[in-house]
Amino acid sequence: MKNVKYTDSAQFRCLEHLRETCIDLYLICCGLEHCAPTHAIGHSIREEYILHFVLDGKGSYTTNGITYFLNANQMFLIRPGEETSYAADLEEPWTYAWIGFNGIRAEAVLKNCGFSKQSYVLPFKNRDALVEQISTILNAVQLSFSNDLRRNACLMTILSLLVESYNHDFWGRKKNNGRYDYSRNVYVEQAMDYVKWKYCYGINVTDIADYVGISRTYLNHVFQKELGLSAQKFLMDFRLHKAANLLISTELPVAEISVSVGYEDSLAFSKAFKKKFGLSPKNYRIHKDNMEQYSEKQPSIE
Repeated sequence: MKNVKYTDSAQFRCLEHLRETCIDLYLICCGLEHCAPTHAIGHSIREEYILHFVLDGKGSYTTNGITYFLNANQMFLIRPGEETSYAADLEEPWTYAWIGFNGIRAEAVLKNCGFSKQSYVLPFKNRDALVEQISTILNAVQLSFSNDLRRNACLMTILSLLVESYNHDFWGRKKNNGRYDYSRNVYVEQAMDYVKWKYCYGINVTDIADYVGISRTYLNHVFQKELGLSAQKFLMDFRLHKAANLLISTELPVAEISVSVGYEDSLAFSKAFKKKFGLSPKNYRIHKDNMEQYSEKQPSIE
């Protein structure tokens, strides 16, 4: 195992040979360089994934026999085991930053950033935010547990910025190509958990969709497919069943129960409750009390 190495000069900063800290994704190296016109890296093969971000200037990158010419705000990917070379432009040599990482989730993450076996060069946004994260990594050079966490947190932040950028258009609006990151049941479970947590705060379907990170239309689609009812129907039924339980297990006034399950209007609550259970909240409580008393008076059959 190589020893961790840190280099700090006016033109070149690099932290490399970091140890593996987890199996999913972990940082191996990070750097920032203001390249000279003659600077070139020729025919190297790496063991990790490396992303270079061109911050200024120009340069070229060659992999799999194809040469790409890059400008500022473009990034290029080096994959493990592939022979690559890259060089700064003679007239406008580039300045670039890079991160090297590995882990079992690396390919999946890169796919969600827009990379593929046919796509090695992509534009990137959020230049200042990326540079800030890379600077944080390069400043966290001491080998401590807290710095391990800090460096990997920066790696995750950088990758999340790239994924977010890929999934939004030029104006920052979420792309909707009919594809979503997770299966339907994952979104439904997340939405149900949110309802169970927040139902008493007057949330609506738009709030649920925003929390899960999908459109309201798609939220209703996945609920219909997985549960056979709309998200609105699930939310309403959940609140009304909670209210029914409170009616028979407590002596709280109906108006107070209405507020506690997320209804600001007690009249609207009473109408919805009667439509669901066939009885007003008050009559439901009386009916259930009478049923319990009747059951207690019946002789047991053994």
